[in-house]
Amino acid sequence: MTRPILILLSTIALFAVSSAFFGYKVVYQTGYGAFALLAVVIAGTFFWLWVKRSTPLALGMVFSWSGATGVMAWWWLYSLLGRPDWMQDNGLLFVFLSTYLVGAVLHLEVIGRSFALSRGATYAPIVAAVVVSMALALFL
Repeated sequence: MTRPILILLSTIALFAVSSAFFGYKVVYQTGYGAFALLAVVIAGTFFWLWVKRSTPLALGMVFSWSGATGVMAWWWLYSLLGRPDWMQDNGLLFVFLSTYLVGAVLHLEVIGRSFALSRGATYAPIVAAVVVSMALALFL
């Protein structure tokens, strides 16, 4: 656990120093771009693990990282391209969000099976997340 915390602290420091030197916008776009590009590699790796049947979470990870790739790449390109009108309110973003959410559902299904939970108990957090998110979107 020490190593990941040191990597996190180093990354935060690197972003802070880089932001002071290059400016927030360049560092923001670099971070989003790097994440999007690495997410493609990670999704591909998990797809290979799924094909090899190496882990029950592999398919969930494929969807999660593919969705992350799409969402992060969308916002990265949106920023790089100067927030073009055609990207605002574009339903294509929902494809990436849906892919990401399918990954979350698959993960929760594996977790539910691991704890021998009923389907209702497995899907309750998903329904709760949607209800809370919709309530906040409607009322804030």
